[in-house]
Amino acid sequence: MPFMQIRELADRIRSNVGRVIVGKEEVVDKLLIALISSGHVLLEDVPGTGKTLLAKAMAKSLGCSFKRIQFTPDLLPSDLSGIHYYNQKLSEFEFRPGPLFANVLLADEINRATPRTQSSLLECMEERQISIDGETHRLGRPFLVIATQNPVESQGTFPLPEAQLDRFLFKVKMGYPTAEEGLDILKRFKEASPLESIESVADASDIVVAQDTYAKVAVSDDVLAYLLQIVERTRVHADVAVGVSPRGSQALLKAAQVHAIIRGRDFVTPDDVKAMAEPVMAHRMLLKAALRSRQAEAVRTIIEKILLDVPVPAEAKSYA
Repeated sequence: MPFMQIRELADRIRSNVGRVIVGKEEVVDKLLIALISSGHVLLEDVPGTGKTLLAKAMAKSLGCSFKRIQFTPDLLPSDLSGIHYYNQKLSEFEFRPGPLFANVLLADEINRATPRTQSSLLECMEERQISIDGETHRLGRPFLVIATQNPVESQGTFPLPEAQLDRFLFKVKMGYPTAEEGLDILKRFKEASPLESIESVADASDIVVAQDTYAKVAVSDDVLAYLLQIVERTRVHADVAVGVSPRGSQALLKAAQVHAIIRGRDFVTPDDVKAMAEPVMAHRMLLKAALRSRQAEAVRTIIEKILLDVPVPAEAKSYA
């Protein structure tokens, strides 16, 4: 699949999702980047901002298998992965797959589940497989986890540990709509939800080919060094207790490559790295205790300062 076809695929999906979701083009683009780069997305915002609706619109646009799990404190790991049950007719045990065996998984209010249940997602998100009763089951492709969480409630919630946050390519905030977008939402949903009327504009094979192709986007040594410098600055910053991991630097590279494709290029520029830096790195950084009360704001400021301080490679001029 040539890069132009990947861009056209992304445009079709974006346009289809746009029939349901008003505005939020940047959020939709991040979902597309995660999908093509085999990543996962954590949507965080207050209730009613369209997190679940966006996930459903994306899944319906892809024509892939879709499962939704409402995470609750009593949810067990086997409720996600599946169980072996005894079939009396056959007089043998059979495996009944759980909702993790889907192409698109919506993990709604993920932080309401216990750490034990949350940990059942670690293997499948990173390795695309599930180990059950000593047997390994491979997951189909594509496999995209879209998780949501409410940042304002604390009762009955279990914060996601750093190891799990590191497995999300992006952590994205939906944000409130503007006044004009709010009016458009009221008009669009006045009679019925447009979600029911949209159809798929891509299938699983299209996505798999795109996932196998995007990594061929050219990245010069200078841009790689530039990306690594940005990541290393997070590890030595005076206000940062835990910087971005090697998995995070790989995630930044993958995101920059797909960002280049959907912007119509077959090579990565420093601007691609800059555009992806905050959504990829912010949730992977843990600040020192004095700044944790305003983690989100402080992390954003630190990343902006790092991007200003790290010299942009000279060859970027040839990309202009």
